[in-house]
Amino acid sequence: MTQSDPKQNAKASMDTELGRLVVEQHLATPEEVKNCLALRTSRDGGEGTDLAGIMVAQGVVTASQIARAKKTIEASRNQQIPGYQMLSKLGAGAMATVFKARQLSLDRVVAIKVLPKRLSENAEYVERFYKEGKAAAKLNHANIVQAIDVGEASGYHYFVMEYVEGQTLHEMLGERQVFSEADALGYIIQIARALEHAHHQGLIHRDVKLKNIMITASGEAKLADMGLAREASDAAAAEAEAGRAYGTPYYISPEQIRGEVDIDFRADIYSLGATLYHLVTGRVPFDGDTPAAVMHKHLKEPLVPPDHINTSLSAGLGEVVEVMMAKDRRHRYGSTTDLLVDLEAIAAGRPPLQARKQIDAGLLSGLAEEAATDDGAEGTPDQGGVDLKIVVIALAAALGISVIVNILQAL
Repeated sequence: MTQSDPKQNAKASMDTELGRLVVEQHLATPEEVKNCLALRTSRDGGEGTDLAGIMVAQGVVTASQIARAKKTIEASRNQQIPGYQMLSKLGAGAMATVFKARQLSLDRVVAIKVLPKRLSENAEYVERFYKEGKAAAKLNHANIVQAIDVGEASGYHYFVMEYVEGQTLHEMLGERQVFSEADALGYIIQIARALEHAHHQGLIHRDVKLKNIMITASGEAKLADMGLAREASDAAAAEAEAGRAYGTPYYISPEQIRGEVDIDFRADIYSLGATLYHLVTGRVPFDGDTPAAVMHKHLKEPLVPPDHINTSLSAGLGEVVEVMMAKDRRHRYGSTTDLLVDLEAIAAGRPPLQARKQIDAGLLSGLAEEAATDDGAEGTPDQGGVDLKIVVIALAAALGISVIVNILQAL
């Protein structure tokens, strides 16, 4: 059998890819593979002298590990993308399959999301796929998974992005059950910075959740999956999506549920609040038997503050989450920057002043509305009505509102 024999060449190619893959997947060390290759070349080329057989015989890997590795190699050969070498499959869902790959030109590991063949023939899915790549490409931030390339090869549409080695917050929560306030804030502050950057670029993520936040071994948090991202100013897209709820039921904002056309950054603040809530309590803010039931609660059911569930939490964190998850977005933070000020304040043990301003404003607004609609009340105590000045002064004493003088002047 000569070197030009196709079977021998295919065997050598498989050995090369297999050796590289078992090292990439940490199944064997480079030294172990090198020793097995040396054993292979010292034999006569008979049956069982391929690299796979030798590695199994030497106890370097198991037969089942070799079978899975070979299946990965075959799958990657059937789905090649020019300039990239597929290494392994990271995961698969209804919308896409994600591979770990090597970008040959720069010799670096990347992640490649590939649209399934059946969806590649659907113009709407293809358009959304490319929109995700273009949206991610507009963002350049340490806490956002970086976009690298997008394109089509052999009928497959692909999106190349930064490879992040680590776990999602969803996976980490499954191991811990609940996060400490300090740990949760550390991650949420990083994602808030990522969202601040995106919002300044005019983009809203619309699907902030535990599964879309990756944590590296060094503790760096990265926001992933721009599949639902949209430019806040894209009126055409907003009108096309009007009346439809885009998002994940456990974390979705009320305005997204209603399918409003003018969704803005405050939807992301709500979802980030729901994510923080889940981390520090170990449960989602609203649960139900069906997605519809969960979303109905987002719309109608009052939020149980997280510090009422986990009493080890600070009152400040409870206040921040309540403002982040206000059902009326006008009562949420006025900017992601304001949110960051409060998150960093409670992380440092200080009070969340921005949240308290929002809470105070909401209380006073509600109080004024009640007074305006009180049937027949003239505002004099001896007539059985409510003196608004007395109520406001009492409220001010309780909350420490410095702007009370201006309110009294207007009464």
